[in-house]
Amino acid sequence: MGRTRTKAKVHTKATNPPTQHASSATPAKKPSISSLLAKAQELIVQCDYELALRFIGRILEQQPDNVEAREMLGVSLLETGEIDAAKKAFQALTQPPSPQPPPSSAYLYLAQLSDDDPRLALRHYQAAVEILLNQLKGKQSAQSVLSSNISGEEEIKSNIVRALVGQVEIWMDPSYDLCFEPEAEKTCEELLDLALRTDPNNSEALQSLASVRMSQQRPDEAKQMLEQVWAKWKDLELDDPALPPIPTRLSLVKLFLELEIYTPALLALQGIMATDDQEVEAWYLEGWCFFLMSEAAKESGGKLDDMSWEELAKDSRDCLETCQVLHVNQDHPDKPILEHAQELIGKLEALGIKPSPIDDDDQGDDGERDWEDVSEDEDGDVEME
Repeated sequence: MGRTRTKAKVHTKATNPPTQHASSATPAKKPSISSLLAKAQELIVQCDYELALRFIGRILEQQPDNVEAREMLGVSLLETGEIDAAKKAFQALTQPPSPQPPPSSAYLYLAQLSDDDPRLALRHYQAAVEILLNQLKGKQSAQSVLSSNISGEEEIKSNIVRALVGQVEIWMDPSYDLCFEPEAEKTCEELLDLALRTDPNNSEALQSLASVRMSQQRPDEAKQMLEQVWAKWKDLELDDPALPPIPTRLSLVKLFLELEIYTPALLALQGIMATDDQEVEAWYLEGWCFFLMSEAAKESGGKLDDMSWEELAKDSRDCLETCQVLHVNQDHPDKPILEHAQELIGKLEALGIKPSPIDDDDQGDDGERDWEDVSEDEDGDVEME
């Protein structure tokens, strides 16, 4: 969005400040470090990382060792595509003379930036877990009933679980050799046991354990866990902080599809698209879901949930066509998604299923396609100089 130009103020006798001689003029007061930090954080929340970097630079000129500013520096560099510089910024936070212990977030970022070295990523995750567990002990030993303390404890628990689940995902990733190690299964069980002991009802931990159960060919247990996860947040508002992030919800949808649980999958996708209708993977998964439902309808007499296999196939084709367009327009990095979408489109074309014609009357003001709802059955500012 372009910036609006500020109107020049017209000074009158009432508003014009009295003229001061240079000798008596008071120098402008410099903004405090706390106000600069607040402004930088606000800009990061607004995704204005370039301007945030300028404020962060001003802080570090005055306080080179300011940990909060150095952490925001790494985040802003990462978001502006300066990966190597971001990695150096986070690494500097984990080495002397940085505070001991270092901020756990630095290790969490480094773990995510070490996808070319899974064992290094695991070490970073484990370092974060150890720091966070010590922080959690400190919170619990204080035995404070203050709401701020309780909130902080919940945040620490959530970060511990995410770091543990991140390790599980590395151990289970078939693109790494770790999944073939004899200790892989036992290690995943231990990591998830610690996660659920830390936060017994954590959705991400339960979802990750369900994925492990699927890999162990224990689908009934996996289904039970996924139903527990879905029940926790299916009715949450889209702006509820308890709602898992979109990648976590997309992972849940994939597990639903593996278990042929279609209605919750569509409902989860509907919520994701209400937040971001440009999410390529969501369109792909919805198209894949309708395709699987169409195949199931053909096997069960031609209908599924009162929809014919042709209707389901047509919905699949439309979603996959949208996925294909968005993938190309965004130059999306996940090429296998595009390849599979094109493969499915080819199959639907062979069945005589054509995409719906584009009709402006069937689109909203922002060009979105109107979908029917899916229902579930009972079961202080600082200026930059």
